[in-house]
Amino acid sequence: MTGVAYAAGPAAGGGAGGIASFIPLILIFAVFYFMLIRPQQKQAKLQQQFLNELKNGNKVVTKGGIHGTITGLTDSVVTMEIADNVRIKVSRSAIGSPLTKDGAPAPLKTGGG
Repeated sequence: MTGVAYAAGPAAGGGAGGIASFIPLILIFAVFYFMLIRPQQKQAKLQQQFLNELKNGNKVVTKGGIHGTITGLTDSVVTMEIADNVRIKVSRSAIGSPLTKDGAPAPLKTGGG
């Protein structure tokens, strides 16, 4: 019975075989990092920068689709005017993107890299 255990020992693959079996996992992780994780981190950084640069008078659209002009800001709440004398308060994180001159939501700029 012990002869079978010894036979499956060093001749079954050695130390290099163990490392070589992890190479596909490492490659899969690298692909996921560069194709999914890194771009998502860049987009989150751009969104946070946009939220930090908000000021009164900016025309924005919320993630829920409400278009309006910022009339007041605090650290966590944005007051928006959505019609004449109609103001709502939304969470700062609910602001999705700026509006262009024609009223369409503008994508956040990626910065070229």
